[in-house]
Amino acid sequence: MAAAKASLFFSPSECFLTTRLCKLFSTTQKPSFPSPSSSSITLTNVLNADAVYTKLPPRLRNARQEQERDAISLLNERIRREHAKRDHSPLRPAMDSEEADKYIQLVKEQQQRGLQKLKSDRARQGAPHDAAQPTFSYKVDPYTLRSGDYVVHRKVGIGRFVGIKFDVPKDSKEPIEYVFIEYADGMAKLPVKQASRLLYRYNLPNETKRPRTLSKLSDTSAWERRRMKGKVAVQKMVVDLMELYLHRLKQKRPPYPKTPAMAEFASQFPFEPTPDQKQAFSDVERDLTESENPMDRLICGDVGFGKTEVALRAIFCVVSAGKQAMVLAPTIVLAKQHFDVISERFSRYPNIRVGLLSRFQRFGVKQKERIASFKTSVDVLTLSATPIPRTLYLALTGFRDASLISTPPPERVPIRTHLSAYSKDKVISAIKHELDRGGRVFYVLPRIKGLEDVMEFLELAFPHVEIAIAHGKQYSKQLEETMERFARGDIRILICTNIVESGLDIQNANTIIIQDVQQFGLAQLYQLRGRVGRADKEAHAHLFYPDKSLLSDHALERLAALEECCELGQGFQLAERDMAIRGFGNIFGEQQTGDVGNVGIDLFFEMLFESLSKVDEHRVISVPYPAMELDININPHLPSEYINHLENPMQIINSAEKAAEKDIFNLMQFTENLRRQYGKEPYSMEILLKKLYVRRMAADLGITSIYASGKMVGMKTNMSKKVFKLITDSATSDIHQNSLIFEDGQIKAELLLELPKEQLLNWIFQCLAELYSSLPTLIKY
Repeated sequence: MAAAKASLFFSPSECFLTTRLCKLFSTTQKPSFPSPSSSSITLTNVLNADAVYTKLPPRLRNARQEQERDAISLLNERIRREHAKRDHSPLRPAMDSEEADKYIQLVKEQQQRGLQKLKSDRARQGAPHDAAQPTFSYKVDPYTLRSGDYVVHRKVGIGRFVGIKFDVPKDSKEPIEYVFIEYADGMAKLPVKQASRLLYRYNLPNETKRPRTLSKLSDTSAWERRRMKGKVAVQKMVVDLMELYLHRLKQKRPPYPKTPAMAEFASQFPFEPTPDQKQAFSDVERDLTESENPMDRLICGDVGFGKTEVALRAIFCVVSAGKQAMVLAPTIVLAKQHFDVISERFSRYPNIRVGLLSRFQRFGVKQKERIASFKTSVDVLTLSATPIPRTLYLALTGFRDASLISTPPPERVPIRTHLSAYSKDKVISAIKHELDRGGRVFYVLPRIKGLEDVMEFLELAFPHVEIAIAHGKQYSKQLEETMERFARGDIRILICTNIVESGLDIQNANTIIIQDVQQFGLAQLYQLRGRVGRADKEAHAHLFYPDKSLLSDHALERLAALEECCELGQGFQLAERDMAIRGFGNIFGEQQTGDVGNVGIDLFFEMLFESLSKVDEHRVISVPYPAMELDININPHLPSEYINHLENPMQIINSAEKAAEKDIFNLMQFTENLRRQYGKEPYSMEILLKKLYVRRMAADLGITSIYASGKMVGMKTNMSKKVFKLITDSATSDIHQNSLIFEDGQIKAELLLELPKEQLLNWIFQCLAELYSSLPTLIKY
């Protein structure tokens, strides 16, 4: 493979470049001695300590203690757990504060453009707009609610909508409309106008809409805790996205040359491009030939609207500059089709080689991120008719550039969608209609089990018609031959799973039958329906369900949305609706699905947009470790036997200081290696380690000095009051959350009594450990 930088094009899946924290400190390297400073730990008066430790060998003496989970071990475990959630991420480059300012402003401007685009799109669709709302609103119109629907009141919590009735207010004689909501301990009513500002529909990212419990009117503290959990989860998502895009903006590559050969390649396109296509061509060409940042653009266009041509022109631009391009497809069937299309289009260029590499799998988020992590500065182009929600969300919020192709080719005819209960007569009639006009039929089931039964039924109904089965468990060669025979017309009816949902282009297949539609996602159904209607004939999609009484409200809502979106070019709007209806796990992963359950999808998303609009306010700027002053006079003496047992005590202490100066992970690694080699340290050594941890955590939190005066502890810091509130809101311990205040650029706490120095250090350690656990909710540059 050439050493040239690769460019990556995904279709129709997505790619995320996430980041990995720095490597851990290893004691195999011999550190140099740090220069003495007032805050360094030294062995002054330690090597001559008189303390009697015990005559047992340290390894045996500490065997029991080693099993105990002390405060340092607990902190290390917590930090590693948080780090493990990102362990698939590539390394992030260092970024100073001034550089971060520039990139944060760029992301902020782009994100605001995304929000404005979203607002304007919603306004064109007739959605109500509250001028007082600075961000996009997911609030529900009370008049659209039905009795029994679950709703979320932002201040009270989750209740059940009863209805809207007229009632007379206490201070008036004129009746007004009230919304009545049932809670766990009673009924609440609020004026419709007020309800429209505070109510959200309660949707969950799975089939059931039923919340675990209704909130109580008499005790809103439980709801407040649930809402805060959702807010913290939102903030962690925003920080991950922000740091990801800061990293991406920092990546540089030379612009690709714009050559006459590109215009010649474009002229070979046999159709007249639509206006939207022309704009997409222009957007991608500008990304590649004018920008120094790697491209990350979403091309969203309905099936057959010309997305592939956009990718082909981008590929030509890249490979004609001597680079490489990769097209990633989610199925082997689609990969083979793309290979055939690209090979034919590039056949005039013998110096450009096209290859096919495939395995039987779909690509999930982990596979895509793994591939993307090979190169952190690749250009990424994502093609999709119905973008999966995470991709769509990024496009809407401006973290990713998007081009929308919504203009159909002139000859395209809308697909007619038929939704009904299953019957063999309806199936036979639909297939006969297509076969009589010389076409081919897809027959799709949600599972492999059942394909043979359908085959048996259709062979009896159409004994002289060639029928075949295709699914993901077949050998690749067998599947490839089946698909080629179906494309040629040798096979007239293809019974298959949803392996055919992604991007296949069979010109004369104009009827698709989908059985047990309640088991498909909305975007899946839309993609499957898009397998037909590629030619100028009217296409039909027959969606069959077993019995409406067996379908959940969630499934019925999904199917009704599909019928409403039967016009061409509505895949983008459908995906937006699907984002609120189906699997939220696709957006940020399964971990956050539980967080959504605390408040429901609609309020969760509104909090997400609110947090995005204030992203630059949630930033902590660390201070250099040497500049952090711990003004607490505590110098414990190490036991002489422990000192004698250490191979080189002075070097070990200096190594500890050097590890702490580098970062928290080096300090953690040093501590664990020390304990692994010498056993659990005595209490005095633990105090010395805690001093290092306190200074390291404080520096990372932007705290410049810590001091104590009587019962008062003060921490001077560069953080803002908003950041302090976010940190304390995220804290898991009420003890530290309630004892800390912020004033005059300082975090302060007044203790119940003046503590001895060692106990005071332990309190500060625990307090900072709690604050440090909130770092994932903050941008750390």
